[in-house]
Amino acid sequence: MSENDAEETTTGPTRRDAIRYGGAVVGGGLLAGCSGDGGDAGTSTPAGETTTDADTETRTATDDESYSVTMEPVGTVAFDGVPESIAPFTADYVDMLVALGHGDAVESIWYRDRYKTTHYEKLDGVSVDLSGLTQLWNDGVSKEPFYEMDADLHLIDPHALTDWFQAWNKRDLDEIRDNVAPFLGNVIFRRTDSWHDYRYYSLYEAFETVAEIVQERERFEAIRSMHEELVATVQSRLPSPDERPNAALVFGGKEPEKFYPYRVSGNGANKEHFHTLGLSDAFSGTGIDGLSTSDSGAIDYEAMLEIDPDSLLVRYHEEGLTREAFEESVVDYMRDHEIGSQLTAVQNDRVFRGGPIYSGPLHNLFMIERYAKGYFPDEFTEDRLFDRDRLASIVTEGVDE
Repeated sequence: MSENDAEETTTGPTRRDAIRYGGAVVGGGLLAGCSGDGGDAGTSTPAGETTTDADTETRTATDDESYSVTMEPVGTVAFDGVPESIAPFTADYVDMLVALGHGDAVESIWYRDRYKTTHYEKLDGVSVDLSGLTQLWNDGVSKEPFYEMDADLHLIDPHALTDWFQAWNKRDLDEIRDNVAPFLGNVIFRRTDSWHDYRYYSLYEAFETVAEIVQERERFEAIRSMHEELVATVQSRLPSPDERPNAALVFGGKEPEKFYPYRVSGNGANKEHFHTLGLSDAFSGTGIDGLSTSDSGAIDYEAMLEIDPDSLLVRYHEEGLTREAFEESVVDYMRDHEIGSQLTAVQNDRVFRGGPIYSGPLHNLFMIERYAKGYFPDEFTEDRLFDRDRLASIVTEGVDE
Protein backbone atom coordinates (compact mmCIF):
# COMPACT_ATOMS: atom_id res chain seq x y z
CA MET A 1 0.00 0.00 0.00
CA SER A 2 1.38 3.40 -0.95
CA GLU A 3 1.50 6.46 1.26
CA ASN A 4 -1.37 7.96 -0.69
CA ASP A 5 -3.50 4.92 0.11
CA ALA A 6 -3.05 5.44 3.85
CA GLU A 7 -6.64 6.37 4.65
CA GLU A 8 -8.63 5.39 7.70
CA THR A 9 -10.47 2.15 7.10
CA THR A 10 -12.90 2.45 9.99
CA THR A 11 -15.07 5.31 11.14
CA GLY A 12 -16.86 3.86 14.15
CA PRO A 13 -15.59 2.33 17.40
CA THR A 14 -12.57 0.13 16.84
CA ARG A 15 -11.75 -3.33 18.10
CA ARG A 16 -9.66 -1.73 20.84
CA ASP A 17 -12.68 0.19 22.14
CA ALA A 18 -14.12 -3.10 23.32
CA ILE A 19 -10.92 -4.94 24.05
CA ARG A 20 -11.06 -8.59 24.82
CA TYR A 21 -9.04 -10.51 27.40
CA GLY A 22 -5.49 -11.05 26.22
CA GLY A 23 -5.43 -7.77 24.33
CA ALA A 24 -3.50 -4.60 24.98
CA VAL A 25 -4.71 -1.04 25.22
CA VAL A 26 -2.87 2.25 25.02
CA GLY A 27 -4.23 5.77 25.21
CA GLY A 28 -3.11 9.00 23.65
CA GLY A 29 -0.56 9.54 20.91
CA LEU A 30 1.53 6.85 19.24
CA LEU A 31 4.75 7.67 21.05
CA ALA A 32 3.15 8.46 24.37
CA GLY A 33 5.36 8.10 27.38
CA CYS A 34 8.74 8.88 25.83
CA SER A 35 11.37 9.43 28.48
CA GLY A 36 14.95 10.61 28.38
CA ASP A 37 16.57 13.19 26.11
CA GLY A 38 16.02 11.27 22.88
CA GLY A 39 12.67 10.95 21.21
CA ASP A 40 10.65 11.35 18.08
CA ALA A 41 10.25 14.86 16.75
CA GLY A 42 6.69 16.03 16.57
CA THR A 43 5.34 13.68 19.24
CA SER A 44 4.32 14.39 22.79
CA THR A 45 2.95 12.79 25.89
CA PRO A 46 -0.86 13.11 26.01
CA ALA A 47 -2.43 15.08 28.80
CA GLY A 48 -3.04 13.05 31.92
CA GLU A 49 -0.24 10.52 31.25
CA THR A 50 2.97 10.41 33.20
CA THR A 51 6.33 8.86 32.42
CA THR A 52 9.33 7.57 34.32
CA ASP A 53 13.01 7.13 33.49
CA ALA A 54 12.92 3.44 34.37
CA ASP A 55 14.12 1.11 31.64
CA THR A 56 11.19 -1.19 32.21
CA GLU A 57 8.27 -0.47 34.47
CA THR A 58 5.74 -3.02 35.59
CA ARG A 59 3.11 -1.68 37.91
CA THR A 60 1.29 -3.76 40.49
CA ALA A 61 -1.40 -5.89 38.88
CA THR A 62 -4.94 -5.20 39.95
CA ASP A 63 -7.67 -7.75 40.56
CA ASP A 64 -8.47 -7.78 36.84
CA GLU A 65 -4.86 -8.79 36.09
CA SER A 66 -3.99 -5.50 34.38
CA TYR A 67 -0.39 -4.31 34.27
CA SER A 68 1.74 -1.97 32.19
CA VAL A 69 5.16 -2.10 30.55
CA THR A 70 7.40 0.77 29.50
CA MET A 71 9.93 0.82 26.70
CA GLU A 72 11.29 3.66 24.60
CA PRO A 73 10.49 5.10 22.16
CA VAL A 74 6.77 4.31 22.56
CA GLY A 75 6.51 4.71 26.32
CA THR A 76 3.99 2.88 28.49
CA VAL A 77 1.48 0.33 27.21
CA ALA A 78 -1.22 -1.01 29.54
CA PHE A 79 -2.32 -4.65 29.30
CA ASP A 80 -5.44 -6.29 30.70
CA GLY A 81 -3.87 -9.74 30.29
CA VAL A 82 -1.02 -11.51 28.53
CA PRO A 83 -1.23 -10.95 24.75
CA GLU A 84 -2.33 -14.11 22.98
CA SER A 85 -1.01 -13.05 19.57
CA ILE A 86 2.08 -10.90 19.04
CA ALA A 87 3.51 -9.50 15.79
CA PRO A 88 7.29 -8.95 15.98
CA PHE A 89 9.43 -7.50 13.20
CA THR A 90 12.98 -8.77 13.72
CA ALA A 91 14.02 -12.28 14.71
CA ASP A 92 15.75 -11.22 17.94
CA TYR A 93 12.33 -10.51 19.44
CA VAL A 94 10.89 -13.74 18.02
CA ASP A 95 13.72 -15.65 19.69
CA MET A 96 12.86 -13.94 23.00
CA LEU A 97 9.24 -15.08 22.76
CA VAL A 98 10.31 -18.62 21.91
CA ALA A 99 12.72 -18.63 24.87
CA LEU A 100 9.90 -17.54 27.17
CA GLY A 101 7.60 -20.34 26.03
CA HIS A 102 5.39 -18.09 23.89
CA GLY A 103 6.52 -19.13 20.44
CA ASP A 104 2.93 -20.05 19.57
CA ALA A 105 1.93 -16.41 20.02
CA VAL A 106 4.29 -15.22 17.27
CA GLU A 107 2.48 -14.02 14.16
CA SER A 108 5.09 -12.40 11.95
CA ILE A 109 8.66 -11.84 10.82
CA TRP A 110 9.84 -9.09 8.53
CA TYR A 111 11.82 -11.47 6.29
CA ARG A 112 11.96 -15.24 6.80
CA ASP A 113 15.48 -15.76 5.43
CA ARG A 114 16.88 -13.47 8.13
CA TYR A 115 15.54 -15.70 10.91
CA LYS A 116 18.12 -18.38 11.71
CA THR A 117 16.41 -21.29 13.48
CA THR A 118 18.86 -24.21 13.32
CA HIS A 119 19.71 -23.79 17.02
CA TYR A 120 16.18 -24.93 17.92
CA GLU A 121 17.01 -28.34 16.47
CA LYS A 122 19.43 -28.81 19.36
CA LEU A 123 16.74 -28.16 21.96
CA ASP A 124 14.26 -30.98 22.50
CA GLY A 125 10.70 -29.82 21.96
CA VAL A 126 11.63 -26.29 20.83
CA SER A 127 10.61 -25.30 17.32
CA VAL A 128 9.02 -22.58 15.22
CA ASP A 129 6.77 -23.02 12.20
CA LEU A 130 8.36 -20.49 9.84
CA SER A 131 5.77 -21.19 7.17
CA GLY A 132 3.06 -20.09 9.56
CA LEU A 133 4.56 -16.64 10.12
CA THR A 134 3.36 -13.68 8.08
CA GLN A 135 6.28 -12.14 6.20
CA LEU A 136 5.86 -8.40 6.54
CA TRP A 137 8.33 -7.44 3.83
CA ASN A 138 7.10 -7.94 0.27
CA ASP A 139 8.74 -5.23 -1.84
CA GLY A 140 7.73 -2.90 0.96
CA VAL A 141 5.65 -3.14 4.11
CA SER A 142 1.91 -2.99 3.52
CA LYS A 143 -0.73 -2.35 6.14
CA GLU A 144 -2.99 -5.18 4.96
CA PRO A 145 -1.07 -7.96 6.78
CA PHE A 146 -1.47 -6.07 10.05
CA TYR A 147 -5.24 -6.10 9.64
CA GLU A 148 -5.19 -9.75 8.59
CA MET A 149 -3.07 -10.84 11.57
CA ASP A 150 -5.24 -8.81 13.97
CA ALA A 151 -2.54 -9.25 16.63
CA ASP A 152 -2.94 -8.14 20.24
CA LEU A 153 0.43 -6.36 20.21
CA HIS A 154 2.96 -5.24 17.60
CA LEU A 155 6.35 -5.95 19.16
CA ILE A 156 7.89 -3.46 16.77
CA ASP A 157 9.82 -0.24 17.16
CA PRO A 158 7.74 2.24 15.13
CA HIS A 159 10.94 3.78 13.79
CA ALA A 160 11.72 0.50 12.04
CA LEU A 161 8.81 1.31 9.73
CA THR A 162 9.21 5.07 9.45
CA ASP A 163 13.01 5.50 9.48
CA TRP A 164 14.76 2.19 8.88
CA PHE A 165 12.66 1.21 5.86
CA GLN A 166 10.89 4.54 5.36
CA ALA A 167 7.80 2.52 4.49
CA TRP A 168 5.23 4.37 6.61
CA ASN A 169 4.48 7.78 7.99
CA LYS A 170 3.00 8.76 11.34
CA ARG A 171 -0.54 8.59 9.97
CA ASP A 172 0.00 4.95 8.96
CA LEU A 173 1.29 4.12 12.42
CA ASP A 174 -1.63 5.87 14.09
CA GLU A 175 -4.07 3.98 11.90
CA ILE A 176 -2.71 0.54 12.77
CA ARG A 177 -2.33 1.43 16.44
CA ASP A 178 -5.89 2.71 16.69
CA ASN A 179 -7.58 0.06 14.55
CA VAL A 180 -5.55 -3.03 15.41
CA ALA A 181 -3.14 -2.85 18.37
CA PRO A 182 -0.37 -0.77 19.93
CA PHE A 183 3.32 -0.88 19.12
CA LEU A 184 6.06 -1.55 21.66
CA GLY A 185 9.67 -2.31 20.84
CA ASN A 186 13.15 -0.92 20.29
CA VAL A 187 15.64 -1.62 17.49
CA ILE A 188 18.52 -3.25 19.38
CA PHE A 189 20.52 -5.28 16.88
CA ARG A 190 22.84 -2.39 15.94
CA ARG A 191 23.68 1.13 17.11
CA THR A 192 24.87 2.82 13.95
CA ASP A 193 21.72 4.62 12.78
CA SER A 194 21.55 8.41 13.06
CA TRP A 195 17.75 8.33 13.47
CA HIS A 196 17.98 6.19 16.62
CA ASP A 197 18.41 9.14 18.98
CA TYR A 198 16.47 7.59 21.86
CA ARG A 199 17.47 5.00 24.43
CA TYR A 200 19.04 1.73 23.35
CA TYR A 201 18.60 -1.54 25.22
CA SER A 202 21.06 -4.37 25.59
CA LEU A 203 19.91 -7.84 24.60
CA TYR A 204 18.99 -8.81 28.15
CA GLU A 205 17.37 -5.45 28.92
CA ALA A 206 15.07 -5.94 25.94
CA PHE A 207 14.57 -9.61 26.87
CA GLU A 208 13.52 -8.59 30.36
CA THR A 209 10.99 -6.16 28.90
CA VAL A 210 9.51 -8.89 26.72
CA ALA A 211 9.35 -11.14 29.79
CA GLU A 212 7.28 -8.45 31.51
CA ILE A 213 4.96 -8.26 28.51
CA VAL A 214 4.22 -11.99 28.62
CA GLN A 215 4.58 -12.23 32.42
CA GLU A 216 7.40 -14.79 32.39
CA ARG A 217 9.76 -13.47 35.05
CA GLU A 218 10.84 -16.93 36.27
CA ARG A 219 11.70 -18.21 32.80
CA PHE A 220 13.65 -15.04 32.12
CA GLU A 221 15.61 -15.30 35.36
CA ALA A 222 16.41 -18.97 34.71
CA ILE A 223 17.77 -18.25 31.22
CA ARG A 224 19.66 -15.19 32.45
CA SER A 225 21.25 -17.38 35.11
CA MET A 226 22.39 -19.86 32.44
CA HIS A 227 23.78 -17.00 30.39
CA GLU A 228 25.71 -15.59 33.33
CA GLU A 229 27.12 -19.02 34.15
CA LEU A 230 28.27 -19.53 30.55
CA VAL A 231 29.83 -16.07 30.32
CA ALA A 232 31.69 -16.57 33.60
CA THR A 233 32.94 -20.01 32.54
CA VAL A 234 34.16 -18.83 29.14
CA GLN A 235 35.79 -15.63 30.35
CA SER A 236 37.64 -17.43 33.13
CA ARG A 237 39.37 -19.58 30.51
CA LEU A 238 40.18 -17.05 27.81
CA PRO A 239 43.81 -16.36 26.94
CA SER A 240 45.23 -12.95 27.79
CA PRO A 241 44.03 -10.08 25.55
CA ASP A 242 47.30 -9.89 23.62
CA GLU A 243 46.88 -13.57 22.66
CA ARG A 244 43.39 -13.13 21.22
CA PRO A 245 43.00 -12.50 17.48
CA ASN A 246 41.26 -9.44 16.13
CA ALA A 247 38.22 -9.90 13.90
CA ALA A 248 36.71 -8.24 10.86
CA LEU A 249 32.94 -8.72 10.85
CA VAL A 250 31.50 -8.35 7.35
CA PHE A 251 28.60 -9.28 5.12
CA GLY A 252 29.92 -11.12 2.11
CA GLY A 253 27.50 -13.67 0.77
CA LYS A 254 28.55 -16.65 -1.34
CA GLU A 255 31.65 -16.27 -3.50
CA PRO A 256 32.28 -12.80 -2.10
CA GLU A 257 33.95 -10.17 -4.25
CA LYS A 258 33.27 -7.28 -1.87
CA PHE A 259 32.50 -6.94 1.80
CA TYR A 260 30.11 -4.74 3.76
CA PRO A 261 31.69 -4.01 7.15
CA TYR A 262 30.07 -4.29 10.54
CA ARG A 263 31.92 -3.34 13.70
CA VAL A 264 32.72 -5.94 16.34
CA SER A 265 33.34 -3.03 18.70
CA GLY A 266 29.78 -1.78 18.19
CA ASN A 267 27.25 -2.20 20.97
CA GLY A 268 24.36 -3.75 19.08
CA ALA A 269 22.81 -6.90 20.53
CA ASN A 270 24.05 -9.05 17.65
CA LYS A 271 27.66 -8.44 18.71
CA GLU A 272 27.36 -9.17 22.41
CA HIS A 273 28.71 -12.72 22.05
CA PHE A 274 31.86 -11.31 20.41
CA HIS A 275 32.30 -8.98 23.37
CA THR A 276 32.05 -11.95 25.72
CA LEU A 277 35.11 -13.41 23.99
CA GLY A 278 37.02 -10.13 24.11
CA LEU A 279 37.65 -10.03 20.36
CA SER A 280 39.13 -6.75 19.21
CA ASP A 281 37.87 -4.97 16.11
CA ALA A 282 40.14 -5.23 13.07
CA PHE A 283 38.51 -2.09 11.63
CA SER A 284 39.45 0.07 14.62
CA GLY A 285 41.51 3.06 13.55
CA THR A 286 40.91 2.45 9.84
CA GLY A 287 38.15 5.02 9.34
CA ILE A 288 35.75 2.30 8.22
CA ASP A 289 32.31 2.53 9.78
CA GLY A 290 29.66 -0.12 10.21
CA LEU A 291 26.86 -0.87 7.77
CA SER A 292 23.72 1.15 8.53
CA THR A 293 20.87 2.92 6.80
CA SER A 294 23.18 5.91 6.34
CA ASP A 295 26.34 3.99 5.35
CA SER A 296 26.31 1.10 2.89
CA GLY A 297 29.87 1.37 1.65
CA ALA A 298 31.71 -1.79 0.60
CA ILE A 299 35.39 -2.69 0.58
CA ASP A 300 37.16 -4.95 -1.90
CA TYR A 301 39.91 -7.53 -1.46
CA GLU A 302 42.64 -4.94 -1.92
CA ALA A 303 41.28 -2.88 0.97
CA MET A 304 40.79 -5.98 3.07
CA LEU A 305 44.39 -7.04 2.43
CA GLU A 306 45.61 -3.63 3.64
CA ILE A 307 43.81 -4.25 6.93
CA ASP A 308 44.69 -7.97 6.88
CA PRO A 309 42.62 -9.06 9.90
CA ASP A 310 43.61 -12.03 12.05
CA SER A 311 40.16 -13.51 11.49
CA LEU A 312 37.11 -12.95 9.31
CA LEU A 313 33.50 -13.31 10.40
CA VAL A 314 31.42 -13.49 7.22
CA ARG A 315 27.68 -13.05 7.34
CA TYR A 316 25.22 -14.11 4.66
CA HIS A 317 21.48 -14.57 4.49
CA GLU A 318 21.04 -18.19 3.47
CA GLU A 319 19.18 -20.15 6.14
CA GLY A 320 20.76 -23.29 7.54
CA LEU A 321 24.18 -23.08 5.84
CA THR A 322 26.35 -25.55 7.77
CA ARG A 323 30.03 -25.07 8.52
CA GLU A 324 30.81 -27.62 5.78
CA ALA A 325 28.65 -25.82 3.22
CA PHE A 326 30.18 -22.50 4.28
CA GLU A 327 33.65 -23.92 3.69
CA GLU A 328 32.66 -25.06 0.19
CA SER A 329 30.81 -21.92 -0.91
CA VAL A 330 32.68 -19.11 0.83
CA VAL A 331 36.04 -20.22 2.23
CA ASP A 332 37.14 -22.33 -0.75
CA TYR A 333 36.30 -19.44 -3.05
CA MET A 334 38.52 -17.14 -0.99
CA ARG A 335 41.33 -19.71 -0.94
CA ASP A 336 41.26 -19.77 -4.75
CA HIS A 337 41.01 -15.99 -5.08
CA GLU A 338 44.19 -14.27 -6.27
CA ILE A 339 44.09 -11.65 -3.49
CA GLY A 340 41.80 -13.36 -1.01
CA SER A 341 44.24 -16.25 -0.70
CA GLN A 342 46.85 -13.80 0.65
CA LEU A 343 44.73 -12.85 3.66
CA THR A 344 46.15 -14.01 7.00
CA ALA A 345 42.69 -15.14 8.11
CA VAL A 346 42.37 -17.37 5.04
CA GLN A 347 45.85 -18.81 5.37
CA ASN A 348 45.37 -19.56 9.08
CA ASP A 349 41.89 -21.10 8.65
CA ARG A 350 40.22 -18.37 10.67
CA VAL A 351 37.31 -17.55 8.39
CA PHE A 352 34.10 -18.16 10.32
CA ARG A 353 30.39 -17.79 9.75
CA GLY A 354 29.36 -14.43 11.15
CA GLY A 355 26.21 -15.59 12.91
CA PRO A 356 22.69 -14.14 12.83
CA ILE A 357 22.19 -10.41 12.42
CA TYR A 358 19.11 -10.46 14.65
CA SER A 359 20.44 -12.44 17.59
CA GLY A 360 18.10 -13.28 20.46
CA PRO A 361 18.94 -14.83 23.85
CA LEU A 362 18.88 -18.44 22.62
CA HIS A 363 21.03 -17.50 19.64
CA ASN A 364 23.41 -15.77 22.02
CA LEU A 365 24.06 -18.87 24.11
CA PHE A 366 24.89 -20.94 21.05
CA MET A 367 27.03 -18.17 19.55
CA ILE A 368 29.14 -17.82 22.70
CA GLU A 369 29.79 -21.55 22.60
CA ARG A 370 30.45 -21.65 18.85
CA TYR A 371 33.01 -18.86 18.86
CA ALA A 372 34.72 -19.95 22.06
CA LYS A 373 35.35 -23.35 20.49
CA GLY A 374 36.17 -21.91 17.05
CA TYR A 375 38.62 -19.28 18.19
CA PHE A 376 40.19 -21.19 21.07
CA PRO A 377 39.89 -24.90 20.18
CA ASP A 378 42.80 -25.93 22.39
CA GLU A 379 41.11 -24.46 25.47
CA PHE A 380 37.46 -25.32 24.83
CA THR A 381 37.57 -28.98 23.92
CA GLU A 382 34.19 -30.01 25.36
CA ASP A 383 31.35 -30.85 23.01
CA ARG A 384 29.03 -28.56 24.95
CA LEU A 385 29.61 -25.57 27.16
CA PHE A 386 26.04 -25.35 28.48
CA ASP A 387 23.26 -27.82 29.26
CA ARG A 388 20.86 -28.19 26.30
CA ASP A 389 18.42 -30.30 28.28
CA ARG A 390 18.20 -27.74 31.06
CA LEU A 391 17.59 -24.94 28.58
CA ALA A 392 14.98 -26.91 26.65
CA SER A 393 13.17 -27.72 29.88
CA ILE A 394 13.01 -24.05 30.84
CA VAL A 395 11.58 -23.15 27.44
CA THR A 396 9.05 -25.97 27.18
CA GLU A 397 8.07 -26.62 30.79
CA GLY A 398 8.92 -23.46 32.69
CA VAL A 399 10.57 -23.33 36.10
CA ASP A 400 9.51 -25.53 39.02
CA GLU A 401 8.31 -23.68 42.10
